[in-house]
Amino acid sequence: MHPLMLHQTCDLGPIRAVTASVTATQQGCEAEFRLDGQVPAIILPPHAGPERRDNLWKTTCFEIFWQPIGDTYYREFNLSPSGCWAAYDFDSFREGMRDAPVDAIAVTCSQNDAGLVLKASIAADLPTPAQVALNAIVEHPGGALQFWALGFGPGKPEFHSEACRQLIIEL
Repeated sequence: MHPLMLHQTCDLGPIRAVTASVTATQQGCEAEFRLDGQVPAIILPPHAGPERRDNLWKTTCFEIFWQPIGDTYYREFNLSPSGCWAAYDFDSFREGMRDAPVDAIAVTCSQNDAGLVLKASIAADLPTPAQVALNAIVEHPGGALQFWALGFGPGKPEFHSEACRQLIIEL
C-alpha cells in the first residue's frame, strides 16, 4: 500500500490517513483504497449498485489516472463507495474528454467505525508500462472536500496533473 498525502490547503478532519495500491493484470488492473479514521463523520454516497455515473468526484470517491509512458493520452477511473464508477479518456491534459470503453468494473466497499476499504477490479485495455496516479476525495459535512494523492504539483489540487502520477506500473 502507498500512503497518499493530504493537499496542503485541506484541513485534516476525521480521516487521518489514506493508502492505496494498484496492480496491472492481463485483463486491466486491481486496486484497493483505505481510509483510516472516523468514517461515520464523513459523507458517503448511498449504495447505488454497479453502474456508470458521472460527477462521482463531487463527493467521497477514489480515482486512478493511467497514462502510458511517453504518451499524452490518459485514462481516468472514478470509483465510488456507492458501487458506481466512471471511466474517461483524454487526448492530453483535460483535452478531448470522452467516455472510455471498459469491459467491466466491479467495486466493493466495506467499512466500520475505524476505516473504509474499497476494492476495484477493472477489465479494460490498460497499456503498460504506465505512470499512474492514485487519488481520494473525502467529503465532510457541510460540503468541504479533502484531496489526497501520491503527490501534487504547485498550486491548487489538480489530479489531472502528471505530478500526481508517481507510480510506474508494468505487467
